[in-house]
Amino acid sequence: MNKEFDVIVVGELNVDLILNQIESFPEMGKEKLAGKMDLVLGSSSAIFAGNLSSLGAEVGYIGKIGNDMFGHLIVESLNKKNVNISLIIVDEHLKTGATVVLNYDEDRAMVTHGGAMEHLSIADIKKEHLQKAKHMHVSSVFLQPGIKENIIDVFKLAKENGLTTSLDTQWDPAEKWDLDLNNLLPLVDVFIPNEEEIKHLTGKQNVNDAIDMLNGFANTIVVKMGSKGSVSWHKGQLNEVPAFLNKNVVDAIGAGDSFDAGFIFKYIKGLSIAECQKFGNLTGAINTTASGGTAAFKDYQSIMEIAKTKFGYSE
Repeated sequence: MNKEFDVIVVGELNVDLILNQIESFPEMGKEKLAGKMDLVLGSSSAIFAGNLSSLGAEVGYIGKIGNDMFGHLIVESLNKKNVNISLIIVDEHLKTGATVVLNYDEDRAMVTHGGAMEHLSIADIKKEHLQKAKHMHVSSVFLQPGIKENIIDVFKLAKENGLTTSLDTQWDPAEKWDLDLNNLLPLVDVFIPNEEEIKHLTGKQNVNDAIDMLNGFANTIVVKMGSKGSVSWHKGQLNEVPAFLNKNVVDAIGAGDSFDAGFIFKYIKGLSIAECQKFGNLTGAINTTASGGTAAFKDYQSIMEIAKTKFGYSE
């Protein structure tokens, strides 16, 4: 059956107000200056969707925004990335979410107002929506309480309708890390946390112990480890892939989401986990060559040009 979408994304939607060139990190009661400011498309799920679409996949999006300036910016930005926005819900009674990002040196701090994204629920995810896609990706479940409380049912619905699935939990601001992984991960074809997230989710001190805890019921586990590359577990095999290193990082906002986009782009084409992992490392690195998570991802040709000139990669 022909599908309208290669991937349908169920996720949060917000803008990022990014402050760069901060003279020193903020202190209570004091005012600091930032030399640069950008207002851009935010949210892990939207960055993933936009960059995946730029690579050439057909991407649909289920999310919720308010009818306000930030919501209009999100719709316009996704539209420019050729992400299908027909399933995005505009709620007249809610405000669109926003994150203030403070970049200082190679570290950052973020404050988020959830707004409309906190109100997306399983009732907004229709069977007929999922049937339009081959694959479903869910991100940032801890920022979406309406999705989190029924996360197992969301993935069951996807599997019942023949989709492959992926999950990137992202950080838990409450630091409770309360997901029923035993019953959730059998429904997830590709689980893609980063190093800190998988340790917190499992209560383990290192990635190998965390993978050992999950591999009895998980399908494929891929752990993003920044400048150390990534490690995967698939069918009993561990595979470590080194990073593509950028010596002139602009910022790392969305690097993990760009890894996800590269990985899933190859995954839906049926490539091996190792090949998907290598391409994910590449797109994560490409992300750091421009500000804000999506600026480096214009179209496939320009993305591959960055890959060649900055990282010596060619297909």
